[in-house]
Amino acid sequence: MTVGISTVNVANAWLNCIRASGATRTVVAGTFVKLHTGDPGAAGAGNAAAGDTTRKAVTQAAAASGAIALNGTPPVWTNGGTSESISHISVWDDVSAGNFLYSAELDDAQAWATGNTFTLDTLGVSLAPLAA
Repeated sequence: MTVGISTVNVANAWLNCIRASGATRTVVAGTFVKLHTGDPGAAGAGNAAAGDTTRKAVTQAAAASGAIALNGTPPVWTNGGTSESISHISVWDDVSAGNFLYSAELDDAQAWATGNTFTLDTLGVSLAPLAA
C-alpha cells in the first residue's frame, strides 16, 4: 500500500509522544497502567479493578515502523483480597492523577483471585495504514 501515515515524520513521532523513556521523551513524564474488570470508558476511569488499584510504571521502546512495544521489566500486580476478572487496562501519564492516554482490551480476560499476581507481558500500540 502506498497511501497512509508517514512512518518517519508522523507515526513514530506521535507514538513517541505517548511513551516516556529515553531521549525521545517529549510529552509525558511517565507511563502508568491500571487494571480494569470491564471497558474503562472514554475517561479511562470505569470498571477499575479492586484487587490492586495502583497504576504501575511501564517502559516502551522507541517507535519503529509505526509501533511501540513494552520494553524492560513487565509490571506485576498482586490481588489483595477480591475475586474478579481482569479484561482491560488504561494507560496514564501519572502514577495517581494526570491524564488518561488510552485503553485496551486484553486478548483474553484473566481470572484473578486473592493472592494471585497479574503480569502484563505485552503492551503494543500501532498506527495504520502506513505509507510504503
